[in-house]
Amino acid sequence: MTARRTKFYLDKQNGKWMGVCAGIADYSGIDVIWVRVGAVLITLMGAFPWTLIAYFVVAYFAENKPQGLYADRDDEKFWQGVRSNPGRSTRDVRAKFRDIDRRLADIEIYYTSRNTRLADEIERLR
Repeated sequence: MTARRTKFYLDKQNGKWMGVCAGIADYSGIDVIWVRVGAVLITLMGAFPWTLIAYFVVAYFAENKPQGLYADRDDEKFWQGVRSNPGRSTRDVRAKFRDIDRRLADIEIYYTSRNTRLADEIERLR
């Protein structure tokens, strides 16, 4: 069974302690430093026991990130975008396909239409 790319995983390779903040950063696409700073600030601003409890609960229930989940950095960024806003991601993919289709149609028209300049060059080469 392949790993789901839209699921939250602990990222122990990039994590400092249990990989929760690194997993949140990987899931959301936010830099891990900002996630850690936010967690410390929330803890210091009065949510002390609850943030630690939430941290340990997440660390207990979440699965470890599988090796080779993403093919490369572009693949990782794509899936982070899908998780953050799936509707926008599908619109972006459709727009890219429409653009590719339009460009292919332009190429097809160029090579299948009567191109006198190209025909003249071919005749000159004979």
